[in-house]
Order: sequence, then structure tokens, then C-alpha cells
Amino acid sequence: MSRRISEEFPTAFVTGSGSGLGRAFADMLLSEGVRVWGTSREPSRLGFASPLFQPVVLDLADADAAAAAFGAAEARAGGAFDLVINNAGYGVFGEFDEVPSAAWEAQIGTMLVATLRLTHLAYSGMRRRGRGCLVNVSSLAAEFPLPFMSAYNVAKAGLSALSESLLFETTGTGVRVIDFRPGDYRTSFNQAMQTQPTSRGSLSRTGPVWAVLEANLAAAPEPSRAAADLRRALCSRRRGIVRSGSFFQARLAPLLARLVPASAAREASARYFGLKRSR
Repeated sequence: MSRRISEEFPTAFVTGSGSGLGRAFADMLLSEGVRVWGTSREPSRLGFASPLFQPVVLDLADADAAAAAFGAAEARAGGAFDLVINNAGYGVFGEFDEVPSAAWEAQIGTMLVATLRLTHLAYSGMRRRGRGCLVNVSSLAAEFPLPFMSAYNVAKAGLSALSESLLFETTGTGVRVIDFRPGDYRTSFNQAMQTQPTSRGSLSRTGPVWAVLEANLAAAPEPSRAAADLRRALCSRRRGIVRSGSFFQARLAPLLARLVPASAAREASARYFGLKRSR
């Protein structure tokens, strides 16, 4: 644990590093002497003081352009990145049948399909060198789906499934895979959420859930805790699932979920979010 991360990972590529968890990850890596290529759709968000930071304008909504930007960054880094953190994402909140299907498809395309493409490129370079680490930032929503955020849940569960698949394929290759699953953190995630107009009847259901999401975010840990958890995982050479967040979300809830029937866990989650059972 006393070694600096840069001794094993001299270069890193971090998507969504303009704010939230991505920025915390980038700050942590820079403090460890890692040369970081960090991305955002908005160049103004990539104002890092460190000379080790290299800004990359990248929008996962355009998968072809994102792949080209990754390739150009990799060339500037002098070859395959030692560490790649797939973190970029966003939320869409609303009743499944009231949100246009195009919005769900766009979110899954951005957060899962485009991320899979970047992972494919990154993994290919790591395999050629026989070393590296892929960190896919999923979510505890992969285990505990968030109400009225169906596409987000699907994208994060798919990303965790990708990580699980690669854990098999990377056996004996020198490449590590971490499925990093954060809970709520005090970021601007909700402020950036895409919300959809709803009927009055829907509002009576979605309103209480939104209030719980807002309260959770306000009481959540700072993103620096997630960065510290990731640092420990990297330094201890962890592979597989790494949960991060409050004690209840990241430790107690997963334990209880393993001890009770799925139906009971689902009922507890519904009550937690203020959802009424249908008769």
C-alpha cells in the first residue's frame, strides 16, 4: 500500500473526468504521479492544474468519434494505457411507458454500447502488452435497481455483466478487471438528470421516489471516498467486484440481500423508495 500507483500504472485514461466521481478519480491518480488523459464533452470542465493531465474532448453519444479520440490519446501516450477507467454516464428519470423509447436507446447506446467499444480497444492494447487494468464503473443499481430509471439500471447491469465476462477471459493474461460499483455520492448527478414530463397520476408515484433520491444524495459521502476505495483496490491488486459508498448501501444492504428471499428484498426496496404495493 505504500507504493505509488504510478509505479504500476504510469498512464491512465478516465472518461467523465470533468465532474463527480470521474474528477475524484483523476485527482487521486494525478496525486499519485500518474499521467492522466481525462475526458469530457465540455472542454471547460477539464481545467486541471497538474502538468500530468491531458484533456480529451469525447462524447460517448458519438461512438465513432469517441473511438477515434481514444485512439489518438493512446498514440500520444506512446502505446496502450496502463489503466482505463470507464466512468462516464448520466440518468434519465421517468415512468418507463411515458419516456420515449429513443431516450432509453440513446442512454443504453451511450453508457453501454459505446463503453463496450472503448473497452474493446483498451483491452486489445493491454493484451498485446500482457498487462494493464480495466475499471468499469457500474453501480449498486446493478444489484438494487432504482425506480423509474430503467435504462440506467439496464446499462449498469450490462456493464457489470461485461466485467464478469472479461474476468474469465483475462485469466492468465496479466490484465486485471475491476467491476467498481458505487452507491450514492454527493455529486451533481441528479442536477444533470434528464427528467421527462409525466401525467398527474404518474407524479404521485415518481414524486416520493425523487424525494428519496435527493435526500440520499444530500446525505451521501464525498466523491473522495470512492477515489480512496479505488486506490485501495488498485494497490492491493484486486479483481472483480468492488463496492463503494455508505456502510448501509455498500456493506449492509448487499449482505442482507444475500440472506433474505428476493421477494422480501424487493418489498423492502419498494418501501424504502416510498412505492405502494399494487393490489
